[in-house]
Amino acid sequence: MLAKIISGANIGLDAVPVTCEVDIASAGLPSFTIVGLADRAIDESKDRVRSAIRNCGAEFPARKITVNLAPADLPKEGPSYDLPIALGLLMASGQIPESSNEFLKDSLIVGELSLDGVLRRTHGVLPLAILTKERGLKRIVVPKENGHEASVVDNIEVFAVESLQDLIKFLLGQIELKPLVKNTIIFEEDREFDYDFSQIKGQEQAKRALEIAAAGAHNILLKGPPGAGKTMLARAFPSILPSLNLEEAIEVTKIYSIAGLLDSKTSLITLRPFRSPHHSASAVGLLGGGNTIRPGEISLAHRGVLFLDELPEFPRNVLESLRQPLEDQRITVSRAAGSLTFPAQFILFAAQNPCPCGFLGDRKRNCSCMPGQIAKYKRKISGPLLDRIDIYLEVPAVDVEKLSGNSDIENSKAIRDRVKRARRLQLDRFKGRIITNSEMNNSDIKQFCSVTAEGLELLKMAISSLNLSARGYHRVLKLGRTIADLQGSENILTEHVAEALQYRARDDS
Repeated sequence: MLAKIISGANIGLDAVPVTCEVDIASAGLPSFTIVGLADRAIDESKDRVRSAIRNCGAEFPARKITVNLAPADLPKEGPSYDLPIALGLLMASGQIPESSNEFLKDSLIVGELSLDGVLRRTHGVLPLAILTKERGLKRIVVPKENGHEASVVDNIEVFAVESLQDLIKFLLGQIELKPLVKNTIIFEEDREFDYDFSQIKGQEQAKRALEIAAAGAHNILLKGPPGAGKTMLARAFPSILPSLNLEEAIEVTKIYSIAGLLDSKTSLITLRPFRSPHHSASAVGLLGGGNTIRPGEISLAHRGVLFLDELPEFPRNVLESLRQPLEDQRITVSRAAGSLTFPAQFILFAAQNPCPCGFLGDRKRNCSCMPGQIAKYKRKISGPLLDRIDIYLEVPAVDVEKLSGNSDIENSKAIRDRVKRARRLQLDRFKGRIITNSEMNNSDIKQFCSVTAEGLELLKMAISSLNLSARGYHRVLKLGRTIADLQGSENILTEHVAEALQYRARDDS
């Protein structure tokens, strides 16, 4: 007898349907074969399924069993096919009545089985739930721990099942299972952060630069001596970023679901990611890849912040590999088995010392580095990478008077309110096609970056004096547009151009 169960496979951040076909032959020696480009984890599911069926009180058929995961030319991986294979076996052997077909034919089923039949948490359930809706299926059956994740999707029923035994009893009509009630997603606008701008004394210029970066999602590099507050500023940066909207939250949650980093109690990630990889991170760890292609740090930072502390300590080849994702806002990972594209639309927040010892140019401490060491240290950050940084700022050490003073300091909420107003202007301007000024292409710049005659004259003078590249020129205009938005100005004025120009990196070699 032949049985068919609908399941799915995750390809990158999207899911595609996979039909689990189970055939039990009436003749032939007992065997259990799985075909359809299955990986080692799926091949091992034969033992998990056999033990789970027996430990649930059902009978494992001692026949010639063939399982086909169609389409056969699509590589399948992971243990999420355990449950559909087990259900197919029970259907094909007649242990589940035909009356249950009405439920199963409109269901997408996914889940890993333990040997006693309990369902384990499975990666990538959110894309599969979205696939369920797109394919017009009525419901998805998932492990209990994945229920909150799947319930984000509207217009489908989510059955979160604890064990294979419970699902069998439900299909036999012995117990009742009810679909989960859809979660109400709350986007907290005023949440508490561990780091707040009110905790940072001094560094007013750096705080202004971070406000601009947050408003337009611009890349930023802070350069200064140890103890100047670069890392503290970076840690406080998320506190001035607006919450994710629903579309952004689903994008981010899909990435974390695929990577297996989504907490079982979290249905949707609403806080912008902040990723801070160590400088020993490899190119694969940063960009993504591996034997089984998974998203890297730049994709995990999608719609959030990628903080690279001690930037020159990262291997040069790793830093150079950031150039294309910073430009295209996505990363395509190509391997012999195929290629996958992941989103990588993040704010690069980098910090570095001015020299290996950190005290070059310090007014109170002398630099102990040799000229060759300083030159080598600076060469680790290439010109093309610096050209992709919108805001380059030197952060001096804080004066002791400011550290010991008791003056009132503006908190993150006040700054975040200004950032949100600027972001709303951008949403209205771009009408949902893009979200922030940093995403503008050349045609958008021509349409939306109207500069006054005086500002344009200043910009022309700066092109020759600062040796601006075409990319640098466009980035100055984007930055000027953000500064104008913070001020509520329709046009980019001379003062906006002047402030944007002062953030461009200068050759100090």
